[in-house]
Amino acid sequence: MKKPPIGGFLRVVPLLCYTFLPMNHDLIIATLGSLLEHLHFPFTNITTAHEEDYVRITIDAPEPSRIIGWHGETLNSLQQILKSIIRTKEKLDRAPFIILDIDNYRKVQEDKVRIAADKKADFVRRTGNRIALAPMNPYFRRIAHLHVANSPELHDLTTMSIGEGDYRQVVLRLKEEKDKRTSGEELAPVIAEDDGLENLDI
Repeated sequence: MKKPPIGGFLRVVPLLCYTFLPMNHDLIIATLGSLLEHLHFPFTNITTAHEEDYVRITIDAPEPSRIIGWHGETLNSLQQILKSIIRTKEKLDRAPFIILDIDNYRKVQEDKVRIAADKKADFVRRTGNRIALAPMNPYFRRIAHLHVANSPELHDLTTMSIGEGDYRQVVLRLKEEKDKRTSGEELAPVIAEDDGLENLDI
């Protein structure tokens, strides 16, 4: 994995907060169905579910790997196209927060993020040091932030985002962190090299 540039690494980025945009689920299903038919991707069903502040769309298909594509590229592209179409049709002022999934592909990746956070929590408690997970996009960083915030077993930890662009990372730290800073210097986190998050696809 590429190392983040030294300059700007410790820029703190606030936790992303989303406001749920009401969406027409029938329109989503019809639009995605038309896209899949146009691309000659056979499917048997499309379902939607409102989860927290986003809509999860699940495709049932006989050949899920075709729709997922290489490292999720096809699924990602479909998701972006769908978001753009729904934004235009619904006249939304920003892209809707929707997640496209098939064969639990996304959920498996989401679980990887949660498991990585759980594993690194022990390191933070044992050493008192902060630890940074691998760089992730906003969606997966949000998964990590919410997992730590909402898990009773992680009640003594908190998170923050640091870095810029492709190098933004989630940092886990103790809520009651011993002050190891001198002269106002920011406490640098340990970089996790083996958290299994290097190939998240979204």
